[in-house]
Amino acid sequence: MVAAPTEARVDRWRAETPGCSHVIHLNNAGAALMPQPVINAIVEHIQREANFGGYESADDAASAVHDAYAAVASLIGAQPRNVAIVENATVAYFQAVSAFDFRPGDVIVTTRNDYISNQLAFLSLARRQGVEIHRAEDLQSGGVDPESVRTLLRHPRARLLAVTWVPTNSGLMQPVEALGEIAEEAGAPYLVDACQAVGQLPVDVSSLRCDFLSATARKFLRGPRGIGFLYVSDRALQRGDSPLFIDMRGADWITADSYELAADARRFENWEFAYSLVLGLGAAARYALAADVARCSDRARTLAATLREKLGEFSRVLDRGENLGAIVTADFGRSAAKLVAALRQRGINTSATFRAWAILDMEAKRAQSAVRISPHYYNTVAEVDAVVDALRSLAATSS
Repeated sequence: MVAAPTEARVDRWRAETPGCSHVIHLNNAGAALMPQPVINAIVEHIQREANFGGYESADDAASAVHDAYAAVASLIGAQPRNVAIVENATVAYFQAVSAFDFRPGDVIVTTRNDYISNQLAFLSLARRQGVEIHRAEDLQSGGVDPESVRTLLRHPRARLLAVTWVPTNSGLMQPVEALGEIAEEAGAPYLVDACQAVGQLPVDVSSLRCDFLSATARKFLRGPRGIGFLYVSDRALQRGDSPLFIDMRGADWITADSYELAADARRFENWEFAYSLVLGLGAAARYALAADVARCSDRARTLAATLREKLGEFSRVLDRGENLGAIVTADFGRSAAKLVAALRQRGINTSATFRAWAILDMEAKRAQSAVRISPHYYNTVAEVDAVVDALRSLAATSS
């Protein structure tokens, strides 16, 4: 564990976060509160567009856009050439999946704790192209069994290992580094959904050994909604991996019947950008780097552990796994959506997760819905106590 942030530093983070002055925001796994530097980057560019025009403002911001790529790359231990900026994490993920020319009988190896949109994409591939989905077994303690993954990757038609690092519906953190070693040994391309991990946990793509990593700005990274990014390894670029539908951003049209891919990850981008959001993403990455992601991660996970302990006194905490992060889910035996609405009326932001969003995991836990609470480094012990007290009071009343 690294040294905890001082109270003075926490106070500064909160002072730089306007939302902290009027709401207890414990929905960072949904969309975190943006700090002032991120807000400024977005608003100032929108104002420039209003005054001088969109194309012209984008040209003027070219240096700042370049810096945004560099900041994102630094955040994940990559180089700017390996970063593609796209509309959101799901677009990033689908761009990566579309790089594979799947044939009937090809196998995608994944887990039982994956994001719903990813699983729907795999099911669509199964329906349309005859791809097989092989899900690795979980350990009794929770989380994927690496040896089950190893076994599944021995299938002669295994084409891709796809893993969600931190599922949206629980505090589980999958052993993505160990899985990267297994994928490398098997010679299988490796795709990591890091939507909930970036900003919550330190990320080093070289340690993960992944070919692709998708993420968003809006969650623990504390950036704006509507922007995300895709990491593309040099290995994937050298293989010639590219998305199914290539935009004019990603290739040059050479002759009437030929094109040439961009040499870097921008082959996975689209030409149209919300440049204000790109600049907001860059500002969020710089803010996270300055805050020290490892230190912030420890603080957020400590707050989450406190939540689990206290909520366990009067609810069924659903998080399972040897390593747990800053997402806490609990079943109170009643509608999670109603509890979330009641908390919001008290000035406390949380969210709900449902069986339909994580069928395999929620069925195993015999839960229809759960309240999801996701603290971050700018939250306080007092705010954790406030949500616990509010839920204790609500749980004591009739549904």
